Amino acid sequence: MAGIGVALIGVGRIGRIHGGNVAAHPGARLVAVADADRAAAEGMALAYGARVAAVADAIAAADVDAVMICSPTDTHADLIEAAARAGKAIFCEKPVDLDAGRIRGCLAVVAAAGVPLMIGFNRRFDPSFARLKQRLDDGAAGAIELVSIISKDPSPPPVSYIARSGGLFRDMMIHDLDLARHLLGEEPVEVHAVGAALVDPAIGAAGDVDTAAVMLKTAFGRIATITNSRRATYGYDQRIEVHGAAGLVRADNRRETTVEEADASGFRVEPALPFFLERYAEAYRRELAHFLDAVSEGRAPSPSGEDGLRAQLLADAATEACRTGRPVRL
Repeated sequence: MAGIGVALIGVGRIGRIHGGNVAAHPGARLVAVADADRAAAEGMALAYGARVAAVADAIAAADVDAVMICSPTDTHADLIEAAARAGKAIFCEKPVDLDAGRIRGCLAVVAAAGVPLMIGFNRRFDPSFARLKQRLDDGAAGAIELVSIISKDPSPPPVSYIARSGGLFRDMMIHDLDLARHLLGEEPVEVHAVGAALVDPAIGAAGDVDTAAVMLKTAFGRIATITNSRRATYGYDQRIEVHGAAGLVRADNRRETTVEEADASGFRVEPALPFFLERYAEAYRRELAHFLDAVSEGRAPSPSGEDGLRAQLLADAATEACRTGRPVRL
């Protein structure tokens, strides 16, 4: 049977998204599914004509060309290394690991194996954000001076998740830190951060923040600001604005429809889409297509493992800057 054979490791919420997209892609086959929850793996396998396999067997299988890692964060680096040593192409959800040193060691194994590795920063593939980036590359804003990224979740996750997430900067904001690097066009060298627990006191008691702002500065002097909150009563708030010497380019929230009403009380539009599953559905499909195209054409996919490391270093710096109240130099 034609197509890239894919093994999916982890069939939680994000794994189900990727598994469905693999099965629907004409250039791929979902051939093996592995998960600690046998029933969940069997459900996914039955739905898409794949087989259930142990993790090691899925990675080693002769009909598996690529491994998609959607398991818990603390398994990512070990699984990447196992897949690299087996000679498989690798897609891994962010982050590679919560420890930058562990990431460096993992990337060394990948480099030695000579296999492609892509990290799942899906927002780069959102149609609006990708178009914004293309317009910046075309010079629509001129030399970039300011990047502003707003990202707010509708509601906070359970405190049990917060305790093992690595904190807001490493878990939630890391997507925005990657986007900031992507849009600035050069590496930040200075990180400022502030944060507070304004949404749920239990998050503060767990040692994290739910409301935060970060400012990044590059060696040239370009500035990016990122604001995050675990609460947005009006939907999933995802906006970008880039200002440059020649003008401004921005991408706004997405809504279910563009219908707008007006009467004597004013104008009304529909709320922003409710969460990332809806907001980034197309981004996930485009992300997978990019990975599969890169594998089939023998070229390096992007974002790379190095992109994953650099975003993690920024998240670490932001965590430290928030904790100490002092800027961190990179």
